[in-house]
Amino acid sequence: MIATYAIFGLNGLVFASWAARIPAASDTLGLGAGQTGGLLLVGAVGSVLSLPLAGLVAARFGTGNTVRIGGTAAAVAATSVAFGLAIASVPVVAVGLFLFGCGIALWDVGQNIEGADVERLVGRTIMPRFHAAFSGGAFVGALIGAGLSAVDVSLSAHLVAVAVLSLAVSLWTPRHFLPEAPADGSATGPASDGARRRGLGAWGEPRTLLIGLVVLGAALTEGAANDWVAKASVDGLGTSESTGAVMFAVFVAAMTALRFLGGPLIDRFGRVRVLQASLGSSLAGLVVFVAAPNVPLAAVGAVLWGAGAALGFPMGMSAAADDPDRAAARVSVVATIGYTAFLAGPPLIGFLGDVVGIRNALLAVGVAVLASFLVAPAARERPVTDDAGLRTVTDRSA
Repeated sequence: MIATYAIFGLNGLVFASWAARIPAASDTLGLGAGQTGGLLLVGAVGSVLSLPLAGLVAARFGTGNTVRIGGTAAAVAATSVAFGLAIASVPVVAVGLFLFGCGIALWDVGQNIEGADVERLVGRTIMPRFHAAFSGGAFVGALIGAGLSAVDVSLSAHLVAVAVLSLAVSLWTPRHFLPEAPADGSATGPASDGARRRGLGAWGEPRTLLIGLVVLGAALTEGAANDWVAKASVDGLGTSESTGAVMFAVFVAAMTALRFLGGPLIDRFGRVRVLQASLGSSLAGLVVFVAAPNVPLAAVGAVLWGAGAALGFPMGMSAAADDPDRAAARVSVVATIGYTAFLAGPPLIGFLGDVVGIRNALLAVGVAVLASFLVAPAARERPVTDDAGLRTVTDRSA
């Protein structure tokens, strides 16, 4: 379990190391909001192309090796982006971001499959805590980004250090994951090789697609904040770059806290009620952040926004993994839908920001949040049978 927490946390730190310093990258490359959005879209394309295949990669190579492949790709990508920034080359940065998107996608699906397996093994809701580790890593990454920005450390040097850390931890940590089922499919573990290979069939399941829609709204509100809170604070409120990074850290801190505390709430009130309350808080916080005339009130909005964005994605992953024999395929589908919004939505917001301003453009996220609210009942718990649960524990601990 500690290894799962660690790999989620590192994923968050790596992602936030880039997200918190997007304004610095924009300034280095001389890009406006729309052009920055286009650059971010390149990374989104890398993830969206990789996500549908991630379940099959996990089936073929195992969750640990999927994380290793993703972490290695992210490290190479961070080095490429650092080099591109050093020579002020938009094409080189774009290539690096495409590879970064591919690596993060593989890494994310691998860690969520592992998290779902651990959650079934312990028999209580802990997926939000794994995502809290992601948010905690992102919080640390954002604070590091703010500090390095304040003392004028270049983003290139920052990314090279992140690449080294990503490579070391992502290669070593998965050795402590739960044991994998045999690759020949002879054992029937929680996500046996034979079951994982049926990945494409999950795209025809109505419940899985509706869970994907729930995650779409939750992921879009989180992704929009990750990419645009810092820059919206700088452009809309006239703050410094370091203050914008701190605003992003405030959002991430609120999200981390509720993810850490959210498991017992879900077990007590159920996924649907907690999902709807979360989505309502996210919408309210978004409106407050956009309308705020000053930094303190915007920070209040960021807190409500972060708290509301906390539980949608992990609850969607748990819902997709309710049936252990179909977990990998369904997690891959739901992750694909969610990350399409998480990664492709923010760049589109950037294009809209060129017309109405980046803070006002963020209001478009509210439409997706409302749609997710309406279909939240699709994520209602579906307990697996005792036999399946016993088989899961036996096979994974053998």
